[in-house]
Amino acid sequence: MTECAATTEEPTDGATGPRLVAKPRQDGVDAAVAAARRLVTALLRSGDGTGVDMAAVAKEIEAVTDRLTEKAPTVPERLVDMWRGEGVTRHDPVTGPENAVAPPLTLHGRDDRSVEGVVTLDLPYQGPPGHVHGGISALLLDHTLGVANHWAGTSGMTAELTLRYLRPTPLFEPLTVTGRQISVDDPRIRTVGEISAGGRTCVTAEGLFINKQLPRPT
Repeated sequence: MTECAATTEEPTDGATGPRLVAKPRQDGVDAAVAAARRLVTALLRSGDGTGVDMAAVAKEIEAVTDRLTEKAPTVPERLVDMWRGEGVTRHDPVTGPENAVAPPLTLHGRDDRSVEGVVTLDLPYQGPPGHVHGGISALLLDHTLGVANHWAGTSGMTAELTLRYLRPTPLFEPLTVTGRQISVDDPRIRTVGEISAGGRTCVTAEGLFINKQLPRPT
């Protein structure tokens, strides 16, 4: 399930149209998550080739993790907090500034009711050498199609997602991710999207969604 709402801020990344995902904050958990993303990328880029005492690094990371775990709310409490309010979600693994798994991808709504975002992926998302894992492409597209449904006005949950991998999707260069709702025959919603690099389509997606929402935690 993907939830979004348009913000009123003007895009600053060259995109046109309202931002449909949460804007990262410069402090709090967003700042810590951004640092965690840097850490994961640094570990993958360095391996054991830096001469750094990785055992000592591991102890530092474990110490920080222990501090966070000691103060963490229960899972049910955290779920309620995650789903509080009617705005954009901040925790999803594609666009969420509170999720270190997320690249994150920033999506903007366009006048034709489609959505578009640009993202550059690094080694944490690698499958074949120097290229994006196919499962990551599926994750990006599933979420983008869901956001496109919200932007178009009728949304639901993924029932089917058909992907066609036309060419390897590169790491380390800008990828354009798009989504567009093409039909609604309640409760069935059909949506399409693609990932492209350098003007060439790498992956296409066709999604079938069902107009249904899961209840929020309370």
